[in-house]
Amino acid sequence: MSDITPEETSTKSSLSTAARRSSKTGRAKHSKRFLAVAKSSPKEQLLVADGIAKVKELATAKFDETIDIAVNLGVDPRHGDQMVRGTVNLPFGTGKTRSVWVFARGERAADAIAAGADVVGAEDLLERIQKEGGASCDILVAAPDLMPLVGRLGPILKQKMPNPKAGTVSANVGQVVRDIKGATRAEYRVDKNGIIHAAIGKASFPVENIEKNFSVLVSALVKARPAAAKGKYLRKVSISSSMGPSVALDVLDVQKTIEKA
Repeated sequence: MSDITPEETSTKSSLSTAARRSSKTGRAKHSKRFLAVAKSSPKEQLLVADGIAKVKELATAKFDETIDIAVNLGVDPRHGDQMVRGTVNLPFGTGKTRSVWVFARGERAADAIAAGADVVGAEDLLERIQKEGGASCDILVAAPDLMPLVGRLGPILKQKMPNPKAGTVSANVGQVVRDIKGATRAEYRVDKNGIIHAAIGKASFPVENIEKNFSVLVSALVKARPAAAKGKYLRKVSISSSMGPSVALDVLDVQKTIEKA
């Protein structure tokens, strides 16, 4: 028999969404699985290889989790001359398959199709995106000569707009599509808090493969250091799986690891 009275039931049902959320403050926001693995997550900073091995151990979800890296950089992205953004090809890929649409005509369009692009077009693709109010793909690529056309979609595409700095505006659209479809291409862009988030593989990858991808990505970040950045550049580095807790890495060992790469 329930101990809840009709009056209490009525009160609960009449609570606003904000009130219900407030009543849940302090309660666990993670699953029991996450909380269980979090207990075995190390509190101290680990060496790169040890950290990767630990993250693989903590990846206990029922699917092949993505291994992500988070790098806190000593930059202020509010200033244009301290923006860190680019792409790098990882030797063992990210393990992700992504949908790619391409703005191209003629031979470039044929190259994009041959490379495995999901949708290729020009004015017809423009009309489709305008009609749908967006692009339901992961990445948009464009040939340079079609950028005036693509520019009309700025207010709709926003972050998905092809960009030369991200490598998604290229005369060689076929190669860009192959890199993306082959899951070797990793994009990075510093967020408003000065942190880079990127995928460096799957939990099923051997530690050595993830470590090599890790080294190549962090090396690219170091090479992309803005001249205006002052003080310590690599401040904090951590890795995690899609559904697991993060593991902090020893920054000095991170630097040693990329020097050996």
